[in-house]
Amino acid sequence: MATSDHAATSDTEQLHRLGYAQELTRSMSHFSNFAISFTIISILSGCLTLYGFGLQHGGPPTMLWGWLLVGTLVLFAGLSMAEICSAYPTAGGLYYWAAKLAPGKSGPIWSWFTGWFNLLGQVAVTAGISFGAAFSVSAFLALFTNQAYWLSRGHTIAILAVILLAQGLLNTFGIRLVALLNNVSVWWHLAGVAIIVAILYGAPSSHSHQSASFLFGSSGWHAFSGLSGYSIPFYVFLIGLLNAQYTFTGYDASAHVTEETLNASAGGPRGIVHSIWISLIAGFILLLGVSMAIPHHYPVTIGGIAFPNYASIASATVPWATIFQYAAGRVLAELLILVVIGAQFFCGMSSVTANSRMIFAFSRDGAVPFSSFWHHVSPRRHVPVHSAWFGAVGAFILSAPYLWSPVAYGAVTSIAVIGLYVAYLIPVFLRRINGAAFTPGPWRLGKWGPFFGWVAIVWVVFICIIFMLPQFSPVTLSSFNYTPLAVVVVLGFAGIWYAVSARHWFVGPKIQGTPEELAAIERELSLQVSPPGDDGATS
Repeated sequence: MATSDHAATSDTEQLHRLGYAQELTRSMSHFSNFAISFTIISILSGCLTLYGFGLQHGGPPTMLWGWLLVGTLVLFAGLSMAEICSAYPTAGGLYYWAAKLAPGKSGPIWSWFTGWFNLLGQVAVTAGISFGAAFSVSAFLALFTNQAYWLSRGHTIAILAVILLAQGLLNTFGIRLVALLNNVSVWWHLAGVAIIVAILYGAPSSHSHQSASFLFGSSGWHAFSGLSGYSIPFYVFLIGLLNAQYTFTGYDASAHVTEETLNASAGGPRGIVHSIWISLIAGFILLLGVSMAIPHHYPVTIGGIAFPNYASIASATVPWATIFQYAAGRVLAELLILVVIGAQFFCGMSSVTANSRMIFAFSRDGAVPFSSFWHHVSPRRHVPVHSAWFGAVGAFILSAPYLWSPVAYGAVTSIAVIGLYVAYLIPVFLRRINGAAFTPGPWRLGKWGPFFGWVAIVWVVFICIIFMLPQFSPVTLSSFNYTPLAVVVVLGFAGIWYAVSARHWFVGPKIQGTPEELAAIERELSLQVSPPGDDGATS
């Protein structure tokens, strides 16, 4: 206990040097810090919810080779971010880093746009995660009740609303349970992958598995052609990388909870890096296991539905659930889907947590409309309740276009990738061009820093272009990729607001006060007693 108290005191002193009071409870271990990023990456969420997209954009060759390519490049990005996180362990994370690393007096504008890209990506990734969970619940209910109407768009959006409501309530009233479930989630994911792959490999219906040439595309580039309507395999392969790139998002959560982590200068960086490389290994095993179980003799009847060819499997509403049922039968498929639903719910719950910390910190510095409201911390629970609901409601709004657009999920995930990765790499870019402004923390890259950083920067510029391009041909109202529209709307709003108003008052991360004033804020929070029945909803 004495060691923990000393670490907490040291962390608080460091936070004071960064300009902030210790408003959030600091009790998170290194494992818990890692667990929240690993849970948000969630291979059982990203790999599977975009599995159908991958089947239509190059199939298993794109997903398997793409996973290894993207995972390696993401590790470069994560290593670069971890080094910066070690120096600046604060809930603001990316936008705080940008302000401190920007050359000259340009800190506020770099900080402003980094924060807004991060906010867009955070809300979009929550939407994508919980959207995927809604698809999984729909698939389970359709299988359990033998009623296909559960797969309708209206039912899926209604299920999404219930999931986001539950995740918001957990982040309001059950923050201790959230912390426990984050730790449980790590083992749930790893055990879940092992169980799913073992059952798909050994189940009677899948005793004859797909060939290596089908899985890895040894027959040449035409193996990557896909079903998206495009005839250029390399283009299809690049679009299909969304499956992997989207899954490898959310690991900035380790930075956003550093104000709650003990020995944050080491715990935050480790959480970022460990969550990426462990996901890289486990995710590849999952994708390989599911892809091996894809039917290869057609026509095939699954659950009373006839599938005449591979394309019909790929275009199923929840293709991975269809593959589960084909390989393992109805009862085992239902159990495996429940494993996936549990992982996806944990993932969305953690994403709401990470959102709330980022929005809390950005509001603390006055960068969000009605900042005082979003910055509010519940005096009883010491959590930013209002900002948690900001993320949950925003995620629902971003997902609503699915009611009229069947490709909305692809757009939501593209928005998440672009928003987050632009925010991830702006501080890395500033670190590389203005190295004199950076004083490393205890976790550092040394001579490998420039190589990792510049490779990651070039890659992010490339994917931001790729994922705004059309994903299906022909381009119609229902197949339109509205990613550029969402990015432009948020960027335009942030840009106009900055030009008209914020440039006169936004100075980047604010100093909350002198050491004495910071201590007074902390005393007020620790001594304040909420009246009975306080739900943290009022200031």
